Amino acid sequence: MACHLTRECPTKTYAIVEARRDLGGTWDLFRYPGIRSDSDMYTLGYDFKPWASDIAIAPGPMIKDYIRETAEEFDVLRHITFGRRVVGASWDSETSQWTVTLDHADDAGNPTGETEMMTCNWLQMCSGYYSYSNPHRPDFPGEADFQGQIVHPQEWPDDLQTREHLEGKKIVVIGSGATAVTLIPALADEGAHVTMLQRSPTWIFPAPNRNPVTIGMRKVLPEKVAYSAIRKLNAWRTELAYTTSRKNPAKLRKMINKQVTKALGDDAALIDPHFTPSYDPWDQRLCLSPDADIFVAIREGRAAVVTDHIETFDADGIVLQSGERLDADIIVTATGLELLALGGVTPVVDGEEINLADTFTYKSFMYSGIPNLGTTFGYINASWTLRADLVARYICRLLAKLDEHGASRAMPVVSDPAMPQRPYIDDFPAGYMERKIHLYPKQSDRDPWTASQSYAYDKKHLLGPDVEVDDGVIEFSSPVRQPATTG
Repeated sequence: MACHLTRECPTKTYAIVEARRDLGGTWDLFRYPGIRSDSDMYTLGYDFKPWASDIAIAPGPMIKDYIRETAEEFDVLRHITFGRRVVGASWDSETSQWTVTLDHADDAGNPTGETEMMTCNWLQMCSGYYSYSNPHRPDFPGEADFQGQIVHPQEWPDDLQTREHLEGKKIVVIGSGATAVTLIPALADEGAHVTMLQRSPTWIFPAPNRNPVTIGMRKVLPEKVAYSAIRKLNAWRTELAYTTSRKNPAKLRKMINKQVTKALGDDAALIDPHFTPSYDPWDQRLCLSPDADIFVAIREGRAAVVTDHIETFDADGIVLQSGERLDADIIVTATGLELLALGGVTPVVDGEEINLADTFTYKSFMYSGIPNLGTTFGYINASWTLRADLVARYICRLLAKLDEHGASRAMPVVSDPAMPQRPYIDDFPAGYMERKIHLYPKQSDRDPWTASQSYAYDKKHLLGPDVEVDDGVIEFSSPVRQPATTG
């Protein structure tokens, strides 16, 4: 958002407040072995800053370096105040300003008790979609009896980072999502004996981490041209896979199973029951396995997979409902995250608290009845940054339109109170979505009150040549100050 403002709105001033002590967000928070992207970096990277490596699925520290390099290149760092957590935001229509309440945080992220206020004309929430302080962590029977170490990936300790700490350890990873699929080969590479314990299988797609087509394009084309072309190609491929999963899921199932069978080699019999989910691909997020690393670890005997339910923990590991037991020195609860809208902030408009669930999303980044508030929420079926870039560009156009009107407020207004309601994320029954999506704004069955999951569609309807920011739905206005009274 800051880089787009610098590029497209050079007369605007901005400030960034960041709860953590460093750049990176997710890539600063998560420290578990092997932390990496689960989308290719040619689409997860910024549209204006080429990803300069042939590695498509990149490790977290490499991504963090890219973020810092971008911030330095666009002179963003001097605008950031670290150690400030937004805990309140209140809009005043008379002044057309947000007053934002900030808690100061120490190096560990804990509040110091000191607060401060800031004001702004536009508030953009780029706080992600999950809670940094409260991961999803179900209680398991018998946990107190376990004599080993229990770790959640979101709170990974420093003393479990290297071969020195991990070699020879028996580790059970509970879960089969992107985090588990990342952790298991990384832990196995450090000499641990790793078992993935899943209640049911997840679709995992093995793919080369260095694509020869991508490498070839980068060799023969100028850097920016190659990056743009690869970005378009990969975005198209991802959307094609998602569209196929909706229209012809059997075709995508067959294709994934073929690649998994090849990756497992002599262990191909494991594909059922361990790698053939009961649901169709993209009913939940598809996991990537770069260079088939998790399948290589299984094939080489450095990792195993068990599909079963937990009966109880005991002193030495986990007893399963089948009667089998898994001995463990360390149990990793890769059980997911908790959604958190607007970083946990409840917006207040002219003294009234707004329940986001009572609002409609406008083009997936504003809320009906709330002025001058934007949010950045990416895709669940493609790279987050694809939409983040589109939203940032559109907001720059919206700010220019405010200036053109001589207005100080822009607010989406619903004209049809009987407009149908649908969940903000529809047709995606992942557990972390189902637990909290009712707290998010609604979408409807008509534009601009939809939250599309199509990059191609959004690009056309946000940045297309015929798109009018002044669409009759956004209300542009300025405050009318009440005359002072005497008496």
